[in-house]
Amino acid sequence: MDMDYILVKKMRMGDEEAVEIFVTRYYARILAYCQVHVSDRGYAEDMTQETFAHFFRTLKQYRHYGKAANYLYAIASNVCRDYHRKQKEIVIENIPEQEDVNAGDPESRMDVQIAFERLPEELKETAVLYFQQEQKQKDIAVMLGIGLPLVKYRIRRAREMMAAYISGDI
Repeated sequence: MDMDYILVKKMRMGDEEAVEIFVTRYYARILAYCQVHVSDRGYAEDMTQETFAHFFRTLKQYRHYGKAANYLYAIASNVCRDYHRKQKEIVIENIPEQEDVNAGDPESRMDVQIAFERLPEELKETAVLYFQQEQKQKDIAVMLGIGLPLVKYRIRRAREMMAAYISGDI
C-alpha cells in the first residue's frame, strides 16, 4: 500500500504523528521548489508554509490518485504564481544555494542557477521540476495540468536556452 495514502488516511483521523511524518517527507523539496521561484529564502519559506497550510485546509476534499507530492507541487506552483502576480518587478538580490555538491565547481553551479533564472516562467517551472526536483515528465504534466508533449517541448527548449546562455551564445 502507498505510504502517502496511509499518511493521508491517518491525518484525516487527526493523527499528529502522521502530519509530522508527511511534512518532514516533503518540506525540503517544496522549499527548494519555491526558492527557485523566489530568490529570498524567507519568502520561499513563507510560500512553503502556505503550500502545506492549503493542503491541510483541503485535506478532506483531497482525492489520492497517486503521489501526494504532485498535489503539493501544484499548490506550490499556484502560490508562486500568486506571489509573482502581486509583484510588479522581481529584483534578484541573491541566488539560492544548491545543496548538490556533485554539480561541479561553484562557478558552474552559479552559471546554471543564473541560466534557470533567465528562463521564461513557464519553461522555468517545468525545468525546475524536471532537472532539480527530478520529477518524471508524466508527473509534471499532471502537476501543471498540461499535456505530456508540451512538457517534453518545454524541457527541450529550457535545455537549449540554458546551454546557449552558459556557452555565451546569448
